[in-house]
Amino acid sequence: MVALGTNMGDREDVAFQALADVRAVEGFTVTQASSLHETVALTSKGYDASAPGYVNQVIVLESAWSPEKTLEKLLEIEQAHGRERTGERYADRTLDLDLITYGEMMQETEFLTLPHPRAHQRSFVLEPWLEIDAAATIPGLGSAQELLLALPQDG
Repeated sequence: MVALGTNMGDREDVAFQALADVRAVEGFTVTQASSLHETVALTSKGYDASAPGYVNQVIVLESAWSPEKTLEKLLEIEQAHGRERTGERYADRTLDLDLITYGEMMQETEFLTLPHPRAHQRSFVLEPWLEIDAAATIPGLGSAQELLLALPQDG
């Protein structure tokens, strides 16, 4: 499963084009995509309603590639949309494509951690995911619904 987010430019158009780009990758099959969700920006100081808001979406993806190659292809799409990785964790971004889960796989390498290490703390991942899969689970952590209910309310 892939989480998409953008808070720069024409966010809806960026999300639409990014989903089309994901669909166009050889070896990828998009089986579901949530609607776009408007969300408050998460900054280094927490949720900030005064910062440019995000449009978030979840994409359920089947990949013929390894998890690492899948992430590599997602990062290529980010770069094609002008994403610049500055090392700042909460920077504004033209496009963010995070590989959240890859089936039931659990792994931690220098390049990739599965499931995504903070997905269970992010309503902007869990809510769109639950929209398209009410039984969604994060390997090793459990029900996305229960994880969402345990979160504090966002700003």
